[in-house]
Amino acid sequence: MNILITNDDGIYSPGIAALAKIALRFGTVRVVAPDVEQSSMGHAITHSRPLSIKSSPITFENINSHRVNGTPADCVALGLHLYPDTQVVLSGINMGPNLGNSMWHSGTLAAAKQAVLLGVRGIALSTPVGKTEPDFEALDAYVEQVLKTLLDEDELALFNVNFPPEPKGIKWTRQSVRLYDGHVVPGIDPMERKHFWITVSALEAAEEDTDRWAVENDYVSITPLRLDLTNEAELEKRKHDQ
Repeated sequence: MNILITNDDGIYSPGIAALAKIALRFGTVRVVAPDVEQSSMGHAITHSRPLSIKSSPITFENINSHRVNGTPADCVALGLHLYPDTQVVLSGINMGPNLGNSMWHSGTLAAAKQAVLLGVRGIALSTPVGKTEPDFEALDAYVEQVLKTLLDEDELALFNVNFPPEPKGIKWTRQSVRLYDGHVVPGIDPMERKHFWITVSALEAAEEDTDRWAVENDYVSITPLRLDLTNEAELEKRKHDQ
């Protein structure tokens, strides 16, 4: 199997190195990732300037790897151009969860979506991060199990996977759609200039069998997604109103 790996944390993230090591057990691995962190970039595409791609042999031993001065979606587009025989795109392992409403702005998930838009299966993988880096060695067996499950399919598909720090099992889940509260936190930098942090917090408890609920209860969450955002119920209602 030919596997392309990218992320939004940048090519030097320990998460992408951990994922590449595990993915090698399933086939040929190539890496095309941003040269700097692109977290929360969403599905941005660079169209107003040319992109450059440079070899990055030091980062990944025995793996063709490149860094791009662009977004995660850019990296997938360039990666599939360089390696048209790619059968699946893996994005991650992201340093931080991508659950519920955060899917809308996740650069990690956007890379997997870009793959599906270009006709290749896409899988996004993420894990929470605290004051220390995630223990990727502890997640190794669960990452391998998830890949074994999701790579054993031929159909075009999109999946969002989230690993708790200490998993006790795996759950198939749906996206949590509970509301969250957006916070703008003002501050002062060392030069006494104003700056602002944008953050969010959940307003309601997670619904059972959702991605948020699974990770909060120490289960790996696998959420199958689709590109069609159509609200089918609303569409049918409007058709009857015509």
